[in-house]
Amino acid sequence: MTSFDPAVRPEFNRQAKLDRRLGGAKETSSMSPKLPVVYLARHGNTAWTHSGQHTGLTDLPLTPDGERNAVRLGERMKGLTFARAFTSPLQRAARTCELAGFGGVAETDPDLAEWNYGQYEGLTSSQILQQRPDWDLFRDGCPGGESPQQIGERADRVVQRIRSVTGDVLLFSSGHFIRVLTGCWLGVGPAGGRFFLLSPASVSALSYEHNQSRPAVRLWDDDRHVGA
Repeated sequence: MTSFDPAVRPEFNRQAKLDRRLGGAKETSSMSPKLPVVYLARHGNTAWTHSGQHTGLTDLPLTPDGERNAVRLGERMKGLTFARAFTSPLQRAARTCELAGFGGVAETDPDLAEWNYGQYEGLTSSQILQQRPDWDLFRDGCPGGESPQQIGERADRVVQRIRSVTGDVLLFSSGHFIRVLTGCWLGVGPAGGRFFLLSPASVSALSYEHNQSRPAVRLWDDDRHVGA
């Protein structure tokens, strides 16, 4: 068997030095303070989730599969601990929070309510686009409801509150609000929400890279726990 001398191949020496540097970096990183994480839980299915109708302030209950997946969401988060937990006042989010096991500790925050769709409440996207072919929720908002600026102001208030908490935070809310909140967390505003698709009963997480001046997405749209 032929012996291998790394000195004959300089690139292996360079790689060995790089590996040692990376190892040192990992050791240093492991000793740095843990950065807080904000977990975002979207509510389980409702009848209008299944039909694709815009559900803003219409206070629909969860469907049976929505309740089952809310329980599974809680199982998915088992073992996690939170300094604070908050939920939207709408029953689809509050019930998801309860079934996931956090109903006894979560505080109700009206700012976590879903986008007010105004005249588009109860309509599907295809129905709205028949009336207004160039409509974009994250640019145009909803007549008789909220503009992107208005929902963005709510999201900014939530961001300010959760950034004042020491430790991890858990939020239960609805799809479009969570997407707007994510845009505001990242500093790109409500319009950034259009880039983040979100499934019912999913969990996502926001945090930081390296330090709290660099907000980032840590996890997105994890619904591996959701059943058919």
